[in-house]
Amino acid sequence: MFMTRLMSSVVLVALAFLTILSGGCLLAAVLFFLAVTAFRELMNACKLAGAGSAEGKAVGRKLNGLEVTGYIGITVYYLLMTFTEERIYLFLVLITVLVAFMFLYVFTFPRYRAEEIMCAFFCVAYAPVMLSFIYLVRGLPYGVYTVWMIFISSWICDTCAYVVGVLFGKHKLAPVLSPKKSVEGALGGVMGSAVVGALYAYFFVEKMVSEQEITWVFVLISAAGAVISQVGDLAASAIKRNHEIKDYGRLIPGHGGVMDRFDSVIFTAPMIYFLALLLIKV
Repeated sequence: MFMTRLMSSVVLVALAFLTILSGGCLLAAVLFFLAVTAFRELMNACKLAGAGSAEGKAVGRKLNGLEVTGYIGITVYYLLMTFTEERIYLFLVLITVLVAFMFLYVFTFPRYRAEEIMCAFFCVAYAPVMLSFIYLVRGLPYGVYTVWMIFISSWICDTCAYVVGVLFGKHKLAPVLSPKKSVEGALGGVMGSAVVGALYAYFFVEKMVSEQEITWVFVLISAAGAVISQVGDLAASAIKRNHEIKDYGRLIPGHGGVMDRFDSVIFTAPMIYFLALLLIKV
């Protein structure tokens, strides 16, 4: 199991390196695939996909109206993200998806319950939209450097939190939700991310950014991102606990689904985007 997880991690890092350096349509296409896969995983977890929904019980495992609306909305969102530079359109798409869900709710009443409509919209906004911020960060000035902070703040944090937690963990962080996570591990994850962010900025980014001393900016960004990433990890775990599932999917050997592997990245990406806009001078 360990070797399977390790090999999957190596492949994921290699793919991330290739797609993020390439950027553009390749990065958008990969993120779109992850987005629709995560949407499907969340809809399955919430029992809204196919036979799990009220409509699905009647028609079998075919796509239901909630899924079709979500897939169309995600597709339009990613097309506009890739081929237009007016980011206000992305907000418009998100509102339109909400309105479309409400149309479906009203004109098929009582096929869907209100909580199903709200949950379906959540499944669109949670992973698909938040994952898109990886692309948006990559498109910022110096984005080819800043985008790596998303993964430093999540994957490095996860590794450091695990090591520190195993060695020094005594105080439970969320004893009911995740008994193995500790306060010491959480602090270790934040400190580890900050250190790696500082080293990355000092040796690779500082010489490329002449407008300001970037190292301390990256320390702040990586530390803040690490805090958020741990909330994202726990949030995804809470959803699994609520719906009594072990993994969201089986796409990634040894890890589970997209939601299992990218749970912290999903939360970190928007944080890095807005911190980069606020703190990095152009």
